[in-house]
Amino acid sequence: MTKPKPDSQFETLSKIETERIYTPDTTRVDYLDALGFPGEYPFTRGIQPTMYRGRLWTMRQYAGFASAEESNARYKYLLSQGQTGLSVAFDLPTQTGYDSDAPMAEGEVGKVGVPISSLQDMEELFADIPLDQVSTSMTINATAPILLALYVAVAHKQGVPNAKIRGTTQNDILKEYIARGTYIYPPQESLRLTVDVIEYCARELPGWNPISISGYHIREAGANAVQEIAFTFANALEYVNASLARGMKIDDFAPQLSFFFVAQMDFCEEIAKFRAARRLWARIMQEKFGAAKQQSMMLRFHTQTAGVSLTAQQPENNIVRTAIEALAAVLGGTQSLHTNSYDEALALPTPESARIALRTQQIIGYESGVTNTIDAIAGSYYIEHLTDEIETRVRDYLAQIEKLGGAQRAIETGFINREIQESAWKFQQAVDDGERTVVGVNEFVMTEEIKPRLAHSDPIAQEKQKARLRALRATRDAARCEESLRALETAARGAENLMPRILQCVEAYATVGEISDTLRRVFGEYRGNAAF
Repeated sequence: MTKPKPDSQFETLSKIETERIYTPDTTRVDYLDALGFPGEYPFTRGIQPTMYRGRLWTMRQYAGFASAEESNARYKYLLSQGQTGLSVAFDLPTQTGYDSDAPMAEGEVGKVGVPISSLQDMEELFADIPLDQVSTSMTINATAPILLALYVAVAHKQGVPNAKIRGTTQNDILKEYIARGTYIYPPQESLRLTVDVIEYCARELPGWNPISISGYHIREAGANAVQEIAFTFANALEYVNASLARGMKIDDFAPQLSFFFVAQMDFCEEIAKFRAARRLWARIMQEKFGAAKQQSMMLRFHTQTAGVSLTAQQPENNIVRTAIEALAAVLGGTQSLHTNSYDEALALPTPESARIALRTQQIIGYESGVTNTIDAIAGSYYIEHLTDEIETRVRDYLAQIEKLGGAQRAIETGFINREIQESAWKFQQAVDDGERTVVGVNEFVMTEEIKPRLAHSDPIAQEKQKARLRALRATRDAARCEESLRALETAARGAENLMPRILQCVEAYATVGEISDTLRRVFGEYRGNAAF
């Protein structure tokens, strides 16, 4: 049974102690007076003056599996059901720079996302989807420059000009060394590629977000809400400084920076987290970097409900969890949202479970009434207290990381990983001890459970993909392909921005693996750090 808690032990997931009740006497009056208005610095209440009264958030459902053909069908289905933006999941070989027929790809093709090995695959993925009418988010990091080049090449084949290409590449390589591990090259060389994408988009793709600096994966690894914002912002500062060192001006690229956060189960803390992050980022950009444009100070972010909150036990409970998390993201002012499917702790989402996840967003947007007024929760004594406390604690972390020498150094020394590991251990300990309830896991358990119908991927998907690659290599212009790869290798040994060279390679139908291997020869591979 869950243990009763004394008053002193009521706290948020970030270990912020909470009082029985909050009143004007327990809340900073100066903070309440300084709330301001949506669309105005420091954007605590939202980055747009009308927020959802003007336009609802973009509804994206993260999808990709088996093959480009099957994933294309899922995208068309979701768009037909009212989804307003695409979000692409790539398989592990694509994420780590291997073609589907590489020995390292064996058994992983199409498992956790769609396999993309060449422009041919990308063309099939977006067949009959007009890229001037949708925005596309691509969760890709180490190979982000290649996948962006592939997307641009497909858009050009559709006749879409650069100015109308809209979307986001995650391209947040530093968090891969912290939380996920899908890196290829050493950190310094990886950072060069990240900045190449930022610089290229600032010059060529005004509607594209070149990076989505991700707290989501940091949180999924075990961080709490304060750490999620702190470590994400530490990474963001590293990218900003690297871009400035390249010779760019802050207002030339900052308006295209975007972020990716999670919505977890501590409802009020999550709302406050988004507000604190928005306010703190605005202050950092103005006070630290001297940004002059309002757009440079606006924290624009995508939110996904928490994968780690999904349980294999009583999976139908996950529908409720996702709804609570999605509502927190909306009340927190997100710009786009993905809602997880209830069966994801067991298998790939079925079309039915994906539809329920999308309907969750639509019901919040069109039926709940929370979009009738802007910032419905402003002035809540508890929310404002949490907002203030989270910002203070994030600042403390950022000061520690700055003393260590910045995010890259904090990663290399293992500081960030140790902090996350300790947070994850404390949470699990609380669940194991019964101090924190997870319904259906350590309380209200059922001995006999009904399992949902699960989706199954094509068992011969990898063989089909291998055959496509063999046919591609046999029919493409081999001389043009080899010439483009040689030009890329020469450029990589210098200091020029590699995006134009990579675009030439993909247009010559060089594969993701061939391009990645070319860069491996120049940059080497990163094998991890013992401090981790």
